Formats: sequence, structure tokens, C-alpha cells
Amino acid sequence: MTRILSIVAVAAILFTSCSNDDDNSNPIETPETYAFTRNNASTVDFSGQTTRIAMADALVNALKDNTKTQAQLDGMFTHAQGNADFTDANLNASDKNVRSKTAASTDFFASNTTAANAIKADFDGWIASQVTNVFPKWNTVATAGNAGQLQQSGGGTIRYINAKGLEYNQALAKGLIGALMLDQILNNYLSQAVLDAGTNKADNNNGVLESGKSYTSMEHKWDEAYGYLYGSEVDPAVPVLDADQFLSEYIERVSADSDFATIDDDVYNAFKLGRAAIVAKNYKVRNAQAEIIKENLSKIPAVRGVFYLQASKANLGVDNARAFHALSEAYGFIYSLQFTRKPNSTQPYVTKTEVEGYLSQLMAGNGFWDVTATTIDSVSDAIAAKFGFTTAQAATVE
Repeated sequence: MTRILSIVAVAAILFTSCSNDDDNSNPIETPETYAFTRNNASTVDFSGQTTRIAMADALVNALKDNTKTQAQLDGMFTHAQGNADFTDANLNASDKNVRSKTAASTDFFASNTTAANAIKADFDGWIASQVTNVFPKWNTVATAGNAGQLQQSGGGTIRYINAKGLEYNQALAKGLIGALMLDQILNNYLSQAVLDAGTNKADNNNGVLESGKSYTSMEHKWDEAYGYLYGSEVDPAVPVLDADQFLSEYIERVSADSDFATIDDDVYNAFKLGRAAIVAKNYKVRNAQAEIIKENLSKIPAVRGVFYLQASKANLGVDNARAFHALSEAYGFIYSLQFTRKPNSTQPYVTKTEVEGYLSQLMAGNGFWDVTATTIDSVSDAIAAKFGFTTAQAATVE
């Protein structure tokens, strides 16, 4: 059920002392919505992010169509302008694609192309394996060590899995939440290296706009971060969440848990205040809001990863289709943990090596067919500890 974010009208005005260009005396009033104008024209633009979310959505859905070829699926991931990779003509006409922005942040990957290429290769591999290993067994009942289908009890949904029980579409969908959305928000567009690149700060101070645009470069970078979360909304200025199957859906689900009830408002309010701070040329306040966003958005894959791990236990060996579906979602969320960002640091909450260790435990032997509740609890507790919550807190709300 879609829940409208509460809009808190903040009457207080934040003032800061004038000491340097990062901490000036311009007052900042927190806006009620994410709406910013200059000369009666909106200065907010994140069309590229909206496009990539739509492309990612189409790709994830196509992975469940066993008539698709690998070339077709690869085309949706690596789209080149003008290619007929999508049913949406606007997406076909776009010069954007998903793969180029996967594991592509300035802070984490600009100087580490080896790691970036390895992550891109993971997504390439999931697509290829869906076509070569799962599609040929579409109508075959899966068993330990053999790909195929499993139907949830009571005539429920059919799940299509690899030999170890993993649904590649879930790994890819939840993996993109980290490798695309979180990485671009936390480690790219909210990075001071990007916000303050080149002459961005001087241009913002002097009202120098991008050529032919209504916004400064710094304003636009902040908006692009906003777009990876809210870009699918009908009215992005006043988001209602659950607008797509990526961050939008899962920040709503996390905030439905009373232990994390303010996370949606905390992120939305920080985005609004940070954008207002850019307009006011107060970069100290801007930077503080970026850290709030990093801390809160980083929790999304952690909370949901632990939730799905715990949700799988009751169905193991009883309804494996349900159990393996939950574990597949957990797999993708755990994969995404390497793209999280500790506030006021240059490090993720969970390293790539640690992520690979968790996943290896879950996939040992015949993978989900062999995994035990003891292993699930061990991985759950380790992840929860990294983020300062408990397994029980994450496991309570669907």
C-alpha cells in the first residue's frame, strides 16, 4: 500500500556565522517540497535518472521472459542510442544506458576500473546464465544441482532458479539498487569531488548557469542524486514512494517498520535542505545533509537483506519456492552492501571481500538447497552489527 510521505513545514530558520565560503551567513529555510525555480522556471532536472530507472525496470521484467535472447537482454543493459531494445520509443531514442553507470562512481571506481569491470561482469554473467542455464529448463522441475522451476505451495507463483536455487532476476534487480542507484547517489553525485568539481563552487556562488539551462552545475548534480530515488514519481517534488521496484519501493518498506519509521522523511528532508543550501551557497549545511542521506540510504539494503534472510527460514524444506525467492532477494541486497557509504568517510559499511564472504556461505555446496538456519542467522547478525541494528529489528515487517 502506497504511503504518502509527511511534509513537515519547518518554521525555524537556520543561520550560520560568516567565516569562509563553506560557512556563510545566508539564511536557509527548509522547503516544504522539492521544488526550486529561477526566473519562474524550474531548476530541477533529472531526466537521465528517470530514463535509466525505466531501462532497468524493463530489463528486470524481460529476464522473466524465456523467449528473449541473450543479445536482446544485453541490448537492454548496454543500450546504444537508436537501437530498438525497448518497447518504449523514448527509451530507444535515449543516449543513456544502465551498464555505463553500474559501478561507475567517482569516489569508489574512477581510480579502480578493475573492480568496476568485475562488477559489470557479474551483471553480464547473470544475464548470460539466465539465458543459457535457466531458460532451457523453464518447464523442468528444479532439484538440487539442477536448474528449473519451483512452484510455491497452494498453486502459487512459479519461480525459475539456477542449479543452486538462485533467481537471477532477483540478484540483478536488487544488485542494481546498490551498483546503480546507491553508488551513483552516495559515491558520485553527493560526493564533494563531484559537487565541487572544476569551477562548480565559483559558478554556483556567482549564479553561472549551465549552457542553455536554468540551473547551476552544482544544483544539477544534487538533483541527479535525487532522481535515482524519486525519478519515477508522478510528482517528484512530493513523492509518495513505491513508484518503481528499486530504491523507491524498499525505502517505503523499511520505513513501514517501526524501528526505522523516520527513514523516508529523514532522507526526503535532507535532500530538500541540501538543495536549498546550494541555492543559499551554504556548503557546510549542504555537506551535512549529504552525510544524513548516506547514513540512511545505506541502511536500505542492509535491513531488507536481513529481512529476507530471516523470512526464508520458515519455508526451508517446506516450501522451497518461497524460501529460495526470499534468499534470492537477500542475495541481491547483500551484493549491494559494497556500495553503501559510511558518513564522513570514504569507506562502505561492508567491503567487497566481506560481501563475497557472506554470499559464499549462502551458496556453499548446493547453495540454497543446503543452506541452514544457523548459517542464515550468522550472516544476518554479521550484517546487522555493521549497521548498528539487530536482526530482530529488521525481521518484523513485510
